[in-house]
Amino acid sequence: MSDNKRMKKSVVTLLLAITPIFANDLTKIEIHVANQVGHPIDNASVVVKFVERRSAVKFGAKIRKEWDLKTSQEGVVKIPPIPKGSILIQVRADNYQTFGETFKIDEDEKIVEIKLKPPQAQYSAHDKDKDK
Repeated sequence: MSDNKRMKKSVVTLLLAITPIFANDLTKIEIHVANQVGHPIDNASVVVKFVERRSAVKFGAKIRKEWDLKTSQEGVVKIPPIPKGSILIQVRADNYQTFGETFKIDEDEKIVEIKLKPPQAQYSAHDKDKDK
């Protein structure tokens, strides 16, 4: 066997050996966005950012640190397999308060349920002047 073939065989063997390590360090996340009574919110903007990762897995040519997605009609966003660790999830939707929270993800698969609240009443100093 030539040196070139041995090298290729060694690289393939190494990749096969470390693939389970990376596969065990990945998680699939599904985010469900609903209102206070449980009705799904479609077309909500969902941003997922890494806060802390367990491994530096490359997605293509560069390391992906953030996803910007929209919920489906069922209020669902599915994130491709990502490294386990801490992520920040931010959700914005018309007529609801913006949501933001950090989650520690250690499971192989995780469903994150988010309930958006209606907007709070707005107050200003000018409202006090009207009473006078």
